[in-house]
Amino acid sequence: MGAIRIVMGSGHGPTPTAAYDAALAEAGVHNYNLVTLSSVIPADARIERVGTAPDLGPAGRGLYVVQAAETTDEGEAAAAIGWTREPDGPGIFYEVSGSSERRVREDVRAGLSAGRELREWDFGEKHVEVTTATAAEEYACAIVLAVYGESHTLIEQ
Repeated sequence: MGAIRIVMGSGHGPTPTAAYDAALAEAGVHNYNLVTLSSVIPADARIERVGTAPDLGPAGRGLYVVQAAETTDEGEAAAAIGWTREPDGPGIFYEVSGSSERRVREDVRAGLSAGRELREWDFGEKHVEVTTATAAEEYACAIVLAVYGESHTLIEQ
């Protein structure tokens, strides 16, 4: 399958969408159409924490992601993705967003524990990636995404 890249960003803007777009730009995925997936990690994928995505193909193409995003006009925006998996096997992502870094971190860990209870897999360690943004005079957005592979065409010829 290839890589699932963990990217993150924070951004500010005059509208919620502008702040979200700025956060996507910081993560390197603002020129793609994001296609949201549920949270299962294929056994043949490797997970790489990269922060900012590399070039994943031409603008306008689709990009499969698991996404946590929070936008606010006051206080803190926090987003987190956690994951756990069998060694060399399948796994799960849990994504959480909210108004507190502490709370999203706690909720991701609780979600991962609950998800592990639903599956008869031999899970390894838990991993969590969190980012925050603080609103001042503009909206603030925090995002963390698990980006699956490269971009793909959305329009068949």
